[in-house]
Amino acid sequence: MAAQKIRPRFVSPNKTDFFSVMQKRVNDYFVENKIAKQANAAMVTKTIILLSAYILPFLFFSFIHVNTLTLMLLYAVMGFALAGIGMSIMHDANHMSYSRNKNVNDWLGYSLNLIGGMVYNWKLQHNVLHHTYTNIHEVDDDIANKGVLRFSPHNSPKKFHRFQYIYVFFFYSILTLYWVFAKDFIQHVKYKNNGVNMSKPEELRSSLWKTIALKLIYLAYIFLIPYYFGGYSIMQLISGFLIMHAIGGLVLGLVFQMAHSVEQADFPLPDENNIIKNDWAIHQMETTVNFARHNKLISWYVGGLNYQVEHHLFPNICHVHYPQIAEIVKKTAEEYGVPYKDAPTMWSAFKSHLRMLRKFGYEFNLDLATM
Repeated sequence: MAAQKIRPRFVSPNKTDFFSVMQKRVNDYFVENKIAKQANAAMVTKTIILLSAYILPFLFFSFIHVNTLTLMLLYAVMGFALAGIGMSIMHDANHMSYSRNKNVNDWLGYSLNLIGGMVYNWKLQHNVLHHTYTNIHEVDDDIANKGVLRFSPHNSPKKFHRFQYIYVFFFYSILTLYWVFAKDFIQHVKYKNNGVNMSKPEELRSSLWKTIALKLIYLAYIFLIPYYFGGYSIMQLISGFLIMHAIGGLVLGLVFQMAHSVEQADFPLPDENNIIKNDWAIHQMETTVNFARHNKLISWYVGGLNYQVEHHLFPNICHVHYPQIAEIVKKTAEEYGVPYKDAPTMWSAFKSHLRMLRKFGYEFNLDLATM
């Protein structure tokens, strides 16, 4: 299936200057305050902290033998850092919002490869499909049919989905393991076949070999260095590796889904002509939900992903600026009667996500056309 056939178009029956007015106000904020839209000193400091929290524990236990309990605790620290790198550093860099310098963005974007993923496939899934077609059935891969998990009311329900709000935590915990060993290869084939990846055959082959090589390099350094220099058993290293990825996957799975797979978010369908009858920016407002905006610790760690509304509207702006531009976005939305969806706490967003999973697991006769 060709790419142009699977991607709907946004055609609003009611023309509005909502987004253009908002863009001007946001741009004026940066001009008037003489602030760059890219990373500032606080972002650079965060980058150093998160990369250090991943690299230093690894170097420490690789060259200084520690007991098993300490080893597992250090792997746990790496797990939280892994998620932090994914949410803060590589995320901004691969949106080209970290720096004006493309090389800086590219190199920091490769931090995804450092933790086992592949930048190229991530950009196709996230930047192209998710950001453009948020919560649209069969286009946004983030809510695609994942067999055991049903994130959209338009995916086919199965009887076992009624338990998904319970077993979802296991699948979140293996999220990054799946990424390391399978996801990039599955996406390579999928995006080639459905036209999302428009690369030439020789470029596709090169990309595949590069993916294989980088995966092997990742597995080699993560296991062989502590094995040969730290003197640990294979079982110790496998156990630590699983703990690290279980923590990283659980954090990433929850944070990313709490912005779109919640009760407040809409799941619109294109019409018979493959058209979404809405303005793109308003579509983003209707399918995206913020959470815990005023919690500074959460905002720091999750890389502004709790400001998901602002991120979807302005992915070219570094997330450290979202708390300031959020007030502009909210005020403009109120003026135009556009919803600004916002869960007050992370706990409320978490409960809403579980309720949504439970609802999609039990409802087998949904009126999909009205969702």
